[in-house]
Amino acid sequence: MAKLNYHHLYYFWAVAKEGNLTRVAASLHVSQSALSAQIKKLEENLGQALFVREARRLQLTEAGRVALGYAETIFATGNELTALLREGMRGVSDKNARQVLRIGGVSTLSRNFQENFLRPLLAQPDVSLVLESGSLSHLLTRLSVHHLDVVLSNRVVHRDADNPWRCRRIARQPVSLVGQKRGRGQVNKKAFKFPNDLAHVSLLLPSHGSDIRAGFDELCDELDIRCNIVAEVEDMAMLRLLARDLAERQDCVALLPTVVVQDELKSGRLQQYCVVPKLYENFYAITVDRHFAPPLLKSLLKQSEAEVLGENFAI
Repeated sequence: MAKLNYHHLYYFWAVAKEGNLTRVAASLHVSQSALSAQIKKLEENLGQALFVREARRLQLTEAGRVALGYAETIFATGNELTALLREGMRGVSDKNARQVLRIGGVSTLSRNFQENFLRPLLAQPDVSLVLESGSLSHLLTRLSVHHLDVVLSNRVVHRDADNPWRCRRIARQPVSLVGQKRGRGQVNKKAFKFPNDLAHVSLLLPSHGSDIRAGFDELCDELDIRCNIVAEVEDMAMLRLLARDLAERQDCVALLPTVVVQDELKSGRLQQYCVVPKLYENFYAITVDRHFAPPLLKSLLKQSEAEVLGENFAI
């Protein structure tokens, strides 16, 4: 039996992912004819055609789809091996070496939540954290090739044949309405009454597309309430700033998980008016199957919900 040439397999894998010989040849700094020849040799070795050309684009044959599945596993395992030996094993082979954990956080996710989740490692002198922010799709791509160890998200992802995600919910928190202090000690400020006062305040809301916003809009439709929306914000860090700063100048109320403004609530700068019924934000840790899971990550995933959110903010 002829041995598999992994160099040829890599060329096939790159073209199968891109679907274009010219772009792959340019990125790999080889000629298009040389690239085609290498893939042809792989097909001869396997005894199967891997591509057919349709409308000036290469399409995978059935054998090509099977080969791509194996190639994905092979090169993902190779990336995992590289990451393990370059970084993870240093903490095993050398007690004085620093262990590295690479975390991706969806750009719209609460910074407070991310800091709370990572807090057990922040004070450890032998740990280096590499933190990346971006869209969920970008971070999952990085995770799939083991350039990240975990992705933190407020959206669930589902495992399928092409994407072997492991999506674990690590915390669930009610969503609240918060604003400047009301009630006792506040002149001409009565306690906020839900849902009656919703129509009489200026609202800061998460943007459309978030689970929180979808649930809140549905609730308002059920209650037949028209809201005065002054800002719709995708990024939780920005929503936190607006909730903190606008509340001092006008009667603004923000809809968000309390972990986002945990510091402002503790200091009294903001006040929680009410917990919105049946409205929650879920926090997930997304990983992929690995031969060797980072020990640092295992310890983080063992944390309780109260540890991740803080005892005052957990359900």
